[in-house]
Amino acid sequence: MRLGLTGGIGSGKSTVARTLQNLGAALIDADAIARACTEPGGNALPAIAQRFGRDALAADGSLDRTRMRSRIFEQPELRQALESIVHPLVADEIRRQAAAAVEPCIVFDIPLLVESPRWRTQLDRVVVVDCLPATQIARVQARNGWATETIEAAIRSQCPRTGRLAAADAVIFNDGIRLDQLQQIVTRMACGFGL
Repeated sequence: MRLGLTGGIGSGKSTVARTLQNLGAALIDADAIARACTEPGGNALPAIAQRFGRDALAADGSLDRTRMRSRIFEQPELRQALESIVHPLVADEIRRQAAAAVEPCIVFDIPLLVESPRWRTQLDRVVVVDCLPATQIARVQARNGWATETIEAAIRSQCPRTGRLAAADAVIFNDGIRLDQLQQIVTRMACGFGL
């Protein structure tokens, strides 16, 4: 079973992914792979520095995420340029990890799954973790300390909620429930995925 997992920022997607992994799924985390590509020594950094200048890098040699986030929100066309560097590297690593997986279910945790139509043909099912926008804002503020305007810009930069829901084979509504309740929902759903 090749299961696509997605959701907007602050939806609880990572918690659902970890729960599925704890139940025996192989987890392929596109965000973690992208971060590794942009950490000190990451294979995306030379091309990023060439395209965006050395000021796109932090003092430790990693991608300066705060600066790049600001630049992308101010100039949305830069997002596509950054993604054209990082996404092929992430896709290669996802393929490598999927080929090495032996578990009965592989969870592809991909924030931009709906935005990239090529994923749908490679997956058996798509699960969307959903919550209300006000909940997204509250969670990201608590977790990252971002200003409301920054979070709202991040939400606007992602596929609209309605688009994610339309692409879903199953939806986990993660709003107004406790962590243990979320885990129970995921555990029940996981039975259908061979876990």
